[in-house]
Amino acid sequence: TVKVLELPPARGAHLAEMVAFELERHVPFPPEEMRFDFIPLPGAAKGSLRVLVAACERRTVEGALRVLEEPRLKPAALTAACHDLPVLLGRRQRMRYAVWAHRAGGATDLVCLNQGRLELSRTVPAKDADELAGEVAVTLRLLDWRDCDAIWISGDDASDFLTGSALAELGVPVTEPPFKPAARALIQRLPEEEGGAAILALAVALGSRRPALNLLPRESRPRTVSAGQLVTGGTATLTALLGLALLVGQGYKQHRYADRLSRAIRALDPEVKSVEALSAELTQKRRLLETVQTIERGEVRALPVLKELTERIPQEAWLRTLTMDKQGLEITGQAGAANQLIPLLESSPFLASVEFTAPVTKAGDKEQFRIKALWKNAPKPSEPAAKPQPPTPPSPRGGAPRTSPPAAGR
Repeated sequence: TVKVLELPPARGAHLAEMVAFELERHVPFPPEEMRFDFIPLPGAAKGSLRVLVAACERRTVEGALRVLEEPRLKPAALTAACHDLPVLLGRRQRMRYAVWAHRAGGATDLVCLNQGRLELSRTVPAKDADELAGEVAVTLRLLDWRDCDAIWISGDDASDFLTGSALAELGVPVTEPPFKPAARALIQRLPEEEGGAAILALAVALGSRRPALNLLPRESRPRTVSAGQLVTGGTATLTALLGLALLVGQGYKQHRYADRLSRAIRALDPEVKSVEALSAELTQKRRLLETVQTIERGEVRALPVLKELTERIPQEAWLRTLTMDKQGLEITGQAGAANQLIPLLESSPFLASVEFTAPVTKAGDKEQFRIKALWKNAPKPSEPAAKPQPPTPPSPRGGAPRTSPPAAGR
């Protein structure tokens, strides 16, 4: 049973319950034995809702499912075969209002299309063109269609119905369906016997796996993705791709920036090295200058003393050690005649009190010496302070302390 029902506005589960309740008055079997599906129809009056409902007995659905049990096939959908007939039409040939009468196995399916969209379907026992014309007229009154653009006839004995005068009296062009070229080529290859059923099978094979009216129980339907889920998934995927593109773009941008920075650093590397070398040389010279200034500011001026020693000590003598402090200097070394060094050093403007601090010893043809000298005008070491006299013990009696008389000389 396929009917159009007018219901109060409702949505979701309430709409399904309302459709089930309304169907009880239109089907000859109890509600628990009923299987149905529905789709809302456009163009409803204000304050009402029009739905197209397909309903059948539960045993009809179970019988169809038992056919698939032996080959162990899973059903994708269960619907009326005539509802897939519009897939055989060309897109440009669809008219606003059309009634398609398809004959198969002695029965006639009337499929009513509104701009190619299913509006109503009926199965009628029309044996000839006159009976079919009457059923078409009843169908047009049910749909409240004042005008019909075309009546199409296909299937078994279609030529006999096309030439009938009763259909022509309806004032509507009666022709074959405007099949698209690919569908017409397939139809011509179908066997002539039971051609109506073969056309229905072809339409089902080319039809959607998700028909508008699906009588298969929801628990038996394959999982499908709804339009909302597709939008959500697409949005999430797009967001992830944009985030990934942003990360990759930032990474690529940073890589390019680092590459440019590295090239700039490599270009400046020679100049940096020259500046570093100049800085190191400047630091070394600064330290040398500070050392010289420190020596010049100190009380011991080593450079003039070294120059003086170099000029006064004979060439054949050489020094082993040289020690200088604030008081003077001490030298050790070897010379041909060590005692000649004393007068040479005493005549220096820097030295005084030149003397040997160790005995002169022979070492081959040389004499080993150790000489010590003081600086002229060097500060003398401070003498230790005199020890204070112990205080005189007090007299056992009061008065001034006694003093012993000086001893008389003899």
